[in-house]
Amino acid sequence: MDNQQRDEILWKIAKKRAAFKQSCVVYFFINAFLTGVWFFSMGPWGYFWPKWPMLGLAFGLAIQYFDAYESNKVFSAEDEYNKLKGKSTY
Repeated sequence: MDNQQRDEILWKIAKKRAAFKQSCVVYFFINAFLTGVWFFSMGPWGYFWPKWPMLGLAFGLAIQYFDAYESNKVFSAEDEYNKLKGKSTY
């Protein structure tokens, strides 16, 4: 791999990680909003319905985290090549 290809790969990874961080902020504000709607409409003793959208959004956020931070390690062609050569990076 030459430097230009590595830079393109690193740029894609950087964009995915920045998007994940942005999604975390959006996740926080959406959950705060839904919790506020729940609190002011039902009070603290009503059924806590915001847990369902929170769980769904958390699942999507977990998938995005895996794609941004872990997928390049799990699906690395270089690691597989090194394993085949007997030079495992683990």
